[in-house]
Amino acid sequence: MTVIEAIQLGSSRLEHAGVESPRLNAELLIADVLLVRRLALYLDSRRELTAEQTVAMEERLRRREAREPVQHILGSAEFYGREFLVNRHVLVPRPETELLAEWALQTIVASSVEAPCLLDFGTGSGCLAITLALERIAASVHAVDISAEALAVAKCNAATLGADVAFHFGDGFAALPTGLIFDGIVSNPPYIPSAEIAGLDPEVRDHDPLIALDGGADGLGFYQRLAVEAPDFLNDGGWLAVEFGNGQAGDLLRIFSETPWSGAEVRSDDTGRERMLRVFCRR
Repeated sequence: MTVIEAIQLGSSRLEHAGVESPRLNAELLIADVLLVRRLALYLDSRRELTAEQTVAMEERLRRREAREPVQHILGSAEFYGREFLVNRHVLVPRPETELLAEWALQTIVASSVEAPCLLDFGTGSGCLAITLALERIAASVHAVDISAEALAVAKCNAATLGADVAFHFGDGFAALPTGLIFDGIVSNPPYIPSAEIAGLDPEVRDHDPLIALDGGADGLGFYQRLAVEAPDFLNDGGWLAVEFGNGQAGDLLRIFSETPWSGAEVRSDDTGRERMLRVFCRR
């Protein structure tokens, strides 16, 4: 079987399995087998796969047909131009979260704080914390997560990418050292209402950790907690930037409408859906 035949076969099988972007997925899996970049496949499209490569391709295709995320099969996901280790213990980083990182970086630049102290609340793979640390070298970046397995992944990513991040294990702010105060907090918390999880795509429902998805009965539990608890950990003028789900903007604006929160702003993702909120803590 040649490379182009493998791509065509893989695309057909993945399309039949209901996989979104089946040709792209097939290309990524075959490139992984051949240890080349995806676009390099077409530079040698008539190359014959060895028997071992054919077996490896088949194993990857079977896993993807079963709707295991392609990032889990490859072992990594790209975020903000960097490769992050991912597995079943962490959410696969998504493009909309890159927009949250970009907004946070813009907020840091616009502030007058030269060496800000920042927190990633519920860090997962560490993609937000590590991106902030690498893009703003002067910043002091902390990250907290209640999952020891997720923190192990985040620490591995930080070490691999050379990011200086202080990781804390435990339940939110209670896990932080006494006296730690931040200039900014970012978070992509669980926001899926519990009753909606069963209807999610198999890649998410069956492979992302439930603890990183389930936001409680209405999906707003973590935002309500942040609204109450975060002010005690923010300097005057400090900010909070969060990602949220479809249709939740109005609820979040209500949740963050009371003192000391002010200046709430909502931004949309690249599909036009309201997806992020930033608010300031003013005393």
